[in-house]
Amino acid sequence: MDIFHINSSQVTSVSHALDEIPSHGFLWLDATHDEVAADTSAWRDAVERATGIHIYDPHLSDAINLSHPSYFDSTQDYAMVVFRKLALDADGTAEESDERAKRRKIPPALTRLATKPVTFLLMERALVTVHAANSRTIETTRARLLEQKSKRDGGSHANRPPASPEELMLRLLNAMVDQYLALRQPLTGQIDRWQRALLSPRHPFNDWAALLDARIELRKLDHLCEGQRDAMQELRDYLVDGIDESHNGRTRDLILVRVHDIMEHITRVLNHAQRLEATIESAVQIHFSAMAHRTSEIMRTLTVITALFMPLTLITGIFGMNFNDMPLIKDRAGFWITMGTMAAIVAVLLFFFRRKRYLEDQARDTER
Repeated sequence: MDIFHINSSQVTSVSHALDEIPSHGFLWLDATHDEVAADTSAWRDAVERATGIHIYDPHLSDAINLSHPSYFDSTQDYAMVVFRKLALDADGTAEESDERAKRRKIPPALTRLATKPVTFLLMERALVTVHAANSRTIETTRARLLEQKSKRDGGSHANRPPASPEELMLRLLNAMVDQYLALRQPLTGQIDRWQRALLSPRHPFNDWAALLDARIELRKLDHLCEGQRDAMQELRDYLVDGIDESHNGRTRDLILVRVHDIMEHITRVLNHAQRLEATIESAVQIHFSAMAHRTSEIMRTLTVITALFMPLTLITGIFGMNFNDMPLIKDRAGFWITMGTMAAIVAVLLFFFRRKRYLEDQARDTER
């Protein structure tokens, strides 16, 4: 477990276990799932020595549960937030995604929707995080905090250490949600390619398994965002109820703005996933409508051909009867008279079909 002491001027890494929180600033205790699962009792005792707060067994089990959904809960001493982030930075994720894509025929854009939970334990003067190993978001935030220098003469909030555990947690959550926003462009591009493939008249669409898997993944993203939004709403209510007069107006506004910004980003991802899912369904419906239209065109052409040959078949059938005496049978011009009559019948039928627009040229329809 890594411990960081954060105050208004600097962030320092604490190399030894603490028995209490320093008088100024707050602590950030960071651990991985493997570290906590290796010895949960020892890890909980170390957190309790440093913060003076005991973590309950159900919350400890939730912290190491890799399949736990986004969730919020609180006690008198701390609040717990479980947030599922994109697993873009775990070891072996790329190979696992490639293997998963080959097995289920999922496009590359959708293989990036694998997630892992990050647990936040928010205390009055400490923040405890439990996450997967090699979490890029956590490592990036740690590196930035350690590199930050004091800027007392003004400067934005992004250039200073976080003023409270709430602000640090919201910074981490904001970075995790932004990863979902980055998925919108590749997902939209993949759906657009499927739309063009579904509506292409030259190449029949056969990748139905991938399309079904894509719809399943988008539905998972939809449910994931709903769980994240519910957890953030409960966190917002908890923070609003917990903000008292001891916080100055700027700190209170900053916390609320960050919470609302995270919720707005989650809502944008949720709406985008729902739009993509609706787009897939609309493209499939348009595909089958186009297939039905093409089938109708083929049937109309075959019907016209059949109508043209029906009177010709009747004439040839009549002259094929085994009668000794038939008109035009023994006439030298009988063959040509019959052929002329058949040609005239075809011409009259073609003229009739043209007038009725049964043989309207598709190219002409497109121009009109």
